[in-house]
Amino acid sequence: MTIIITGSSTGIGFALAEFFGKKGHHVFGLSRKPADSEYFKTILTDITDHHQIQNAISEILKTETKIDVLINNAGMGMVGAVEDSTQEEILKLFNLNLVGSVQMMTAVLPTMRENRSGKIINISSIGSEMGLPFRGFYSASKSALDKVTEAIRYEVSPWNIEVCTLHLGDIKTNIAENRVKTKVSEPYQKTFNSVYELMNSHVNEGLEPLEVATYIEKLLAKKVWKAHFYFGKFGQKIGVPLKWILPQNWYENLMKKYNHLD
Repeated sequence: MTIIITGSSTGIGFALAEFFGKKGHHVFGLSRKPADSEYFKTILTDITDHHQIQNAISEILKTETKIDVLINNAGMGMVGAVEDSTQEEILKLFNLNLVGSVQMMTAVLPTMRENRSGKIINISSIGSEMGLPFRGFYSASKSALDKVTEAIRYEVSPWNIEVCTLHLGDIKTNIAENRVKTKVSEPYQKTFNSVYELMNSHVNEGLEPLEVATYIEKLLAKKVWKAHFYFGKFGQKIGVPLKWILPQNWYENLMKKYNHLD
């Protein structure tokens, strides 16, 4: 298969690219920084730049006759109180997490449509299903991508193109180094520091990126796709159905305890 993976220089993206490259697939990693690997080809690309994306796809199609899989993995985190977040920070986040992923889908769809086949996985977060304290805009950016995924599934189904969202729990990566961290004003500092420490501990205790790769390999083998798949520890995944089962006040109190806000 010919597989394109964005955000492939580190973390989950790098693990995915190496995993599928070692399996013998033709893997192209799109990232702003080069990756040192013999198992996939890096094309330096900023996916917030439409022209760079078009150039990358053109380069891939010089040697490949089709694009089988796109994994929209590139993204960034953002932490801070809603009140403290600036317009610039919010737009930067949405430009990458939402617009960048949409531009990637737009770039590969003509080739997938021509071949009447293709699979697109948009990497999201279990946190997209709920507004998490001090991660409100991150949750919102991923939730927006979820809804776009639901919509585009209908639109491209006549050409046998499958699209899904993969909601991840905490994965052990260096995401903390790449988060946008807003300036935290005095009223929120004590609570934020507590939540932020807990947040980082969850990442440090998260699942390994290679486990994500193994899960995606199984996902690609499925004949029928749903709009949403979830991968993470049970304690995080269970929060999704509980949101719809429990009364709202009960659920909020549960989330406060989970985030050490009580």
